[in-house]
Amino acid sequence: MVSNLASEQIATTAPVATAATHDVANQAPPLAPYDSSQDAALLEGLRREGAGWAEDDIRRLGRRAGSEKAQLWGEQANRYEPELRTHDRFGNRIDEVEFHPSWHHLLGAAVSEGLAAAPWADGRPGAHVARTAGGLVWSHTDAGHGCPTSMTYAAVPALRRQPDLAAVYEPLLVSRVYEPGLRVPTEKRGLLAGMGMTEKQGGSDVRTNSTTATPTMEPGVYTLRGHKWFTSAPMCDVFLVLAQAPGGLSCFLVPRILPDGTRNTFRIQRLKDKLGNRSNASSEPEFDNTVAWLVGPEGRGVKTIIEMVNFTRLDCVMLTATLMRKSLVEAGHHTKHRGAFGAPLIDQPLMRNVLADLALESEAATTLTLRLAGAADRAVRGDGHEAAFRRIATAVGKYWVTKRGPAFTAEALECLGGNGYVEESGMPRHYREAPLLSIWEGSGNVNALDVLRALGRAPDTAEALLSELALAHGADAHLDAAVVRLKDQLSGPDGSQTGARRLVELMALTLQASLLVRHAPPAVADAFCASRLGGDWGNTFGTLPASADFGAVLARSLPDAG
Repeated sequence: MVSNLASEQIATTAPVATAATHDVANQAPPLAPYDSSQDAALLEGLRREGAGWAEDDIRRLGRRAGSEKAQLWGEQANRYEPELRTHDRFGNRIDEVEFHPSWHHLLGAAVSEGLAAAPWADGRPGAHVARTAGGLVWSHTDAGHGCPTSMTYAAVPALRRQPDLAAVYEPLLVSRVYEPGLRVPTEKRGLLAGMGMTEKQGGSDVRTNSTTATPTMEPGVYTLRGHKWFTSAPMCDVFLVLAQAPGGLSCFLVPRILPDGTRNTFRIQRLKDKLGNRSNASSEPEFDNTVAWLVGPEGRGVKTIIEMVNFTRLDCVMLTATLMRKSLVEAGHHTKHRGAFGAPLIDQPLMRNVLADLALESEAATTLTLRLAGAADRAVRGDGHEAAFRRIATAVGKYWVTKRGPAFTAEALECLGGNGYVEESGMPRHYREAPLLSIWEGSGNVNALDVLRALGRAPDTAEALLSELALAHGADAHLDAAVVRLKDQLSGPDGSQTGARRLVELMALTLQASLLVRHAPPAVADAFCASRLGGDWGNTFGTLPASADFGAVLARSLPDAG
């Protein structure tokens, strides 16, 4: 037992609490609230591509996306991941996926803002451009919920290959009402669509699919048996699925709930444990006597669904451009408020080079995205020239922009140093998300081969691309020389796969440069052409030539960053 004297001695010699060991200083404040539409390249492209009428809505949506609430939704939807429930508590098979409420807030907002299939019901020229611009600002919240909105958007032109089905489902797909939960599709006010194409034995080689489709006694109705390897957003109401019918690979509409209210067989074996895109569920469904309706003729499944792929590839470019812009904004905000070696980081010459280089890449990606959206909008309205341009330029953009995404997000993360490596910054989420977009809807090789296919089967696609480049002829010597090299490659005998990536990269860079020369300020266009086409560029970001006007580039891309 301790004596009273000893207790007093212990008490008097014990350390006394003093002031904190440090003050929190030299840390950037939270970015939110901010305006994700504060992007000159985006707003100029919106007007240029025929959707200036949507500018007020885009600005409003940008403020909403950058709000503290919406940013929190994005963080929570990724932190609290979807969970699979195969059975209810009574043992009945239900195959449902549960999401955090923030996922529903994000998806509900996206649908109500027309970011799903709404443009197909909007007769105004530029409706598809407005949707793409909306995605460029709203996806500052989260990329994952862009998967179901993209598939719903892209499903409409494929479904139109079967007019009787389109008459039933299209009015619900184009709705701006989000109704989660599995019910009879025609009893809901709005639907979401998914797609099931790839299988484990073939991946992008869908002609190796083994899922079979057996005709029933009812015309146009089949039963499916087989599996799919990557079917995202399994909570969608209907799916477009590829399966082998007696007449060959065909496309089918598969509802989760049948017209009589019973559950169609759609057994979710598991959810993928993915690198990124964690707010979005990706599943492996199994079909067993699953009821399906034929979409388009038997044996024409790839041709039927390819139009869907064209639109989802556009969204891959859009989502990558959004990740670039979001990461750049985060890097600019941090470097404005963080000091080192006696000055704000953003005023350090080498950091300014890095940020300016990132800004060039971001503007080029955004400008190309909106040009592709404009081509899509005009193509669906019957413009044959724009359809040919879109055919090749979308594959080119999908290849190149999504390839640049991972390197871009890594460099932007590094601008924050250790602060960018922790989850709370949000930068690791962007970094993990970026590789998905170069894989989804065909990896780099698949898109490079698609460009070769377009050149071989549709010569008007090359003509459309070259005519686009000709609009900038004489404006920049580096660009003119690059176009000459491109024409030599296109006219040469080598159409082999070996050189496909080099060819597509040159196509992408000349196209981006041509757009910037025509539409961006000289400081942006000159720096892009000198670095990307003139050979005065290193292998990493931050190696722009000393002649580049860093201040002008940064003032355009990061007006709030000083």
